[in-house]
Amino acid sequence: MKIAVIGGGSSYTPELMEGFIYHIATLPVREVWLVDIEAGREKLSVVGALAKRMIEKAGVQIDLHQTLDRREAIEGADFVLTQLRVGLLDARARDERIPLRYHCIGQETTGAGGFAKALRTVPVILDICQDMRELAPKAMLLNFTNPAGLVTEAVIKYGGVKAIGLCNLPIGMRMNIANTLGVGLERIDTEMVGINHLNWTTRVFLDGDDITSEFLDRYLSEQGMTPANIPDLQWDAELLQTIGAIPCGYLRYYYMPDEMLAEEQEAARTTGTRAEVVKKVEAELFDLYRDPNLAIKPKQLEQRGGAYYSEAAVRLMDSIYNNTKDIQTVNVRNGKTLPYLPEDASVEVNCVIGRDGAIPLPPTVPLAASSRGLLQVVKAYESLAVEAAVHGDRAAALEALTVHPLVPSVAAAKQLLHDILAENEAYLPQFR
Repeated sequence: MKIAVIGGGSSYTPELMEGFIYHIATLPVREVWLVDIEAGREKLSVVGALAKRMIEKAGVQIDLHQTLDRREAIEGADFVLTQLRVGLLDARARDERIPLRYHCIGQETTGAGGFAKALRTVPVILDICQDMRELAPKAMLLNFTNPAGLVTEAVIKYGGVKAIGLCNLPIGMRMNIANTLGVGLERIDTEMVGINHLNWTTRVFLDGDDITSEFLDRYLSEQGMTPANIPDLQWDAELLQTIGAIPCGYLRYYYMPDEMLAEEQEAARTTGTRAEVVKKVEAELFDLYRDPNLAIKPKQLEQRGGAYYSEAAVRLMDSIYNNTKDIQTVNVRNGKTLPYLPEDASVEVNCVIGRDGAIPLPPTVPLAASSRGLLQVVKAYESLAVEAAVHGDRAAALEALTVHPLVPSVAAAKQLLHDILAENEAYLPQFR
């Protein structure tokens, strides 16, 4: 089995390698190709050296390759993983700060910041798809690149390859529920419904028994169930009881925009935006990675916000390879799964995983009306953003920002679009 990892110099790669090593008995990986660009050469070298030490320490037979030649890595691959960041963390910092100028949420995947990232990212992902169609037509694309749902929708509509979008939030939610209850993960099942970074856990099962209502009561007083990159503000008790579901952490941006904006503004003035904090975390991580005596994933990687990344990615590959038919929550083409969203939209729902990929399961309980309405509006934004990113369509770009719930007016949308296009010009040839 050959696996190509696009964005191989990422600080997340040691977590991924740990997963390959741990699952080697059931997922016989023989070649891993770590790919990066010239700007990432030094990080690729550091991460690659650590990955080789991890393989040697574990005593497993995996041939590790590092390359700047993407096509060489993709040729004949069974899986292509994308975990790239166009423009690196400096671009992310701009994504976070531009919206703050206009008193809007500035976040990597949500709102105007996520829109800017999508414009840069979608064309690169579609170029990768073109290489796959030519060099690895049977390969499966597993996309971890944010905004994962929007990028996956672009691949569904324009990529022409088999693809599944992946996020660590669903498995993170299950882990957090298990930890809150003090039980093993294998005893917990969940049903999740929505789109990436905008989903709800509608059912929680413990040993097969539905404990959703009881857990909602417990969840109201629990903190620490939020990804590291999102402020852990307390949910409103009445809201959770009204919607009858557990919102993912990113829904704070929609349910508590004033508080979240205030948090971002304060952080930007003091400690820095999340990207600026991550740059410091990454510098510390790479200092650790350079230690020739380090041959395991360091604990500090969890501060990066990617907890359970390898568990999600490798479990998905293992299930496809072994045709396990187990249930995982991933991003796939909607079809008729959520009838209130377009059939060619990307949705994040429970799916049966096997050698043919991911087959979505219809939800067993309906979403609250307010949740459905929010999904429809944000999905309209995502669909318009895909068209803007693929075609360099300014009208679609303006319409996308205007309809987004976290952009308050047409005037703000025009200002945001002007600044995003101007400050990302080098990465947006489709708009020239």
